[in-house]
Amino acid sequence: MAEFSVNPRRFDPYKNFKFRIRWDGRFVAGISKVGALKRTTEVVEHRVGGDPSTDRKSPGRSKFEPIMLERGVTHDPEFENWANKVWNFGAGLGAESSLADFRKDIIIEMYNEAGQLAIAYQVFRCWVSEFQALPELDSNANAVAIQSIKLENEGWARDVEVQEPAEPTID
Repeated sequence: MAEFSVNPRRFDPYKNFKFRIRWDGRFVAGISKVGALKRTTEVVEHRVGGDPSTDRKSPGRSKFEPIMLERGVTHDPEFENWANKVWNFGAGLGAESSLADFRKDIIIEMYNEAGQLAIAYQVFRCWVSEFQALPELDSNANAVAIQSIKLENEGWARDVEVQEPAEPTID
């Protein structure tokens, strides 16, 4: 297992507002919210006949929760293009899905307050299970129109090549 560098002078945890998402080798513009990376492992309970009246527990199947990505509605078609690879309206019989490339690996990068890359995760075999092109529209609202995609995935791993950056100082 790889070791992580440790900065003994850093006491503060990283903030959750500096991040970027990358797929197909480029950053996706305007993403304002990313859902949590969450893994759940089922518990398998069993007993042995001669044991006292207590259960033994062992790990079962692990499942990775979907990840929601949100951003303001713009002319950038990245969300819609990816969602259309799963199901494209009017594509015709036998061409509704792009089976060859509807899955993508994505990279989630977190940055420290100075804008230095601090942590990165790769999320494997993602595909869009839900796409919201437009929110509910309300003429009395004072808000940004948000679109979203829900990404099913088959797991994630921390990029151990990304080490804690040396913190800059201002002279």
